[in-house]
Parts: sequence; C-alpha cells; structure tokens
Amino acid sequence: MKIPINTANTLTAATVASLLLAGCSGAPLRPEGADQVRGKLTQLQSDAQLASRAPVALKDAELAVRAAEKPQQERDKGEHLVFIADRKVDIAFALAESRLLIDQRKILQEERANMLLDSRTREADRARMEASAAQGQTDALRQQIAELNAKDTERGLVVTLGDLLFDTGKAELKSGATRNLTKLAVFLNTYKDRSVLIEGHTDNVGSEHSNLLLSQQRAESVKSWLENQGIASHRLVASGKGESSPVAGNESGSGRQLNRRVEVVIENPGEAAITR
Repeated sequence: MKIPINTANTLTAATVASLLLAGCSGAPLRPEGADQVRGKLTQLQSDAQLASRAPVALKDAELAVRAAEKPQQERDKGEHLVFIADRKVDIAFALAESRLLIDQRKILQEERANMLLDSRTREADRARMEASAAQGQTDALRQQIAELNAKDTERGLVVTLGDLLFDTGKAELKSGATRNLTKLAVFLNTYKDRSVLIEGHTDNVGSEHSNLLLSQQRAESVKSWLENQGIASHRLVASGKGESSPVAGNESGSGRQLNRRVEVVIENPGEAAITR
C-alpha cells in the first residue's frame, strides 16, 4: 500500500523529534546544590585560622566538592555526591573550629598562668619590700631607743631623766637641760600610736607631802614641754610618786641623786592606753 506523502512527512518529523528528545534526556547535567557547597568550602579555605587547623579534612572536602561539581547523567547520583561533599565540608568546618577552640583555650590557660605568676612575683616583691621597710623601721627604732638610753620593760620603754633637768627644790625646767627631752619629742612625734606616762620621783629629803607635790609639778613641767613640741595632750599622763619608789638608798648623796628623777614610760603599741 502506498503511504500518502503528507503522512510520510509527518512520521519522519515525529521520528526526528523523538530522537532529538532522547538525545537531550541523556546529556550529563551539573548537580543542583554543587555551587552552594563550593561556596561553603571557599569560605572555609579563606579563613586562615580555620583552614590551617584541618588540612587533611579540607583536602578531602575539596576532592568531594570537585566530584560533586562534575555533570552527571543520573540525577540521584549527582544529589548523592553533593550530599557527601556538603557533609565533608561540614566535618572540615567542625574539626577546624574544634581545634581553634582548643588552641585558644591553651592560650588563655597560658595567659592565666603567666598572670598568676606575675601576681605571685609582685606579691613576693611587695612582701620583700614590706619586710625590708619593717626591718628598716625596726633598726631606726632600735637606734632611737639607744639614743634615749631607754630600757625595754614589761611596762614599755622607760626613759630615765636625771635631776639635771631641775634646780634643787624647783619644778621649772632648766634652760639648756632639754637635750634628752628633744630626742624624746622626736621619738614620740615619729611613733604617734604610743601613749606616755610621765612619773616624777624625789629623794626623802623634806616632808613626804612636799616631795609628792614637787614630783607631780616636775612631771607636769615635762608634760607641758612635750605638748609644746607638738605631742597631743591626750597621749600624755603626768603622775607624781614622791619618795615612794626609790631606786637607790637615800643614805648617800649619790643614792639620793639617783632617786631624784623623772621616768617617762612609753607604752608598747597595741596595749591599752595609759589612764590617769
């Protein structure tokens, strides 16, 4: 049977079209999502801190991304390669960030250790300086005590001022007889935390009442002189003992001279203030 010309042309066109469609459906295609995975990888590679901490994982990710970027005839295979590449990039990211955190933690620990070391060094230096200063103060105190001829007793430091401060039977300080008092004033102005008890003493010449009054007046004279040198009055207490506390026998002139004295008791720091 003879086929009409129009029908033959139609069949030929259909056959050509089907062949063309078949050829197009079999052409390899670039997998969808490959560009996004490449972008993630490029971000990781451009971060110097991260890229340097996971070189092996980064290399694996690069190979996986290259494989995912290749056109594939099978869509499922392309999607699978993109998925694998994406996971490898994520693994490289996670590994690099983990190692970065570890390194940062080490740096912080080292900085903390250095800060602690510096702090301890400063504390040790400060302790040495304080010890040196305290030793210096102790040495200065000893020197001043030696200059005052003071004795360290349970009552505190005791400075004994002989009868050269006063004329016989008088309570006014003699002019030019305050050398030791000047040293005492310097000491008390240096150590302002110490209170002072000033005790006047006499020999047994004269009545007991007159000696008690004279010893009180002499103690008051020393107190007034110290106040004039800037010593606060609340730190000073004057007390007359008369002839009641001799340090030598009154039978000889030398003994009586020793008994005629003013004793200045400087309390030790931290003890209760001397009361009247």
